[in-house]
Amino acid sequence: MADYVRPKKHLGQHFLTDKSIAKDIVEAINPASKNLLEIGAGTGVLTQYILKNESLNFKIIEIDSESVSYLKQHYPKLTQQIIEADFLRFSLDDLFDENFSLIGNFPYNISNQILFKVYDYRQKIDEVVGMFQKEVAERIAAKPGSKTYGILSVLLQGYYDIEYLFTVSETVFNPPPKVKSGVIRLKRNQIEKLDCDEVLFKTLVKTAFNQRRKTLGNALKSMGAKQWPAEYDLLLSKRAEQLSVKDFVVLTNLASETISPH
Repeated sequence: MADYVRPKKHLGQHFLTDKSIAKDIVEAINPASKNLLEIGAGTGVLTQYILKNESLNFKIIEIDSESVSYLKQHYPKLTQQIIEADFLRFSLDDLFDENFSLIGNFPYNISNQILFKVYDYRQKIDEVVGMFQKEVAERIAAKPGSKTYGILSVLLQGYYDIEYLFTVSETVFNPPPKVKSGVIRLKRNQIEKLDCDEVLFKTLVKTAFNQRRKTLGNALKSMGAKQWPAEYDLLLSKRAEQLSVKDFVVLTNLASETISPH
């Protein structure tokens, strides 16, 4: 069994060494949560505080076999709750009987992919508390008009209330990353479904931000839009980062009536 876990660059592992920060991250989870999934527990710096809540139905997904061995040795009661798997490839459909929360010191190299998966499972994931590269954390929490506001900002803010909690120095990791980190919390809002075609909404948001220097009217021509009604000229003269989620919903409904079928 492993008594030490070597941080692996290809897995983006940077192990948090400051226990007070680990405690703060865990305490940011809603205490009423019944089900909690930790992604990439590593050496269990968050796990040790999660386990203090004995009423939690708690599971771990960890891709690193060395970390899995370490966790089973140091937390033997968790042996049946540790899933050795790649979170990005693992189906979350039957993981818990009810909705669940998500926590982790997320690897920077797959953080966007993790967040896209959260979006895909938005009807099952009630809350996320996680540490990301500071730039990513700020982007997710950014408001319209910010230069950091982007695709994931819009998609996630449609279904979650997002709060930037605090910044973490690069000096409290082994090995230290080259950038600062940021901890954010996503809480599921009351919107079950956006008032538009959600598949088209996602496509439109991606298209708009992939050509973010163009006005929306020009950016969306690639989607096959015909002539837009004049009353939407002001909206279409803006750029993607200037639009709120509600604006994108309006635009999606307009596009569904305007875009030529393929």
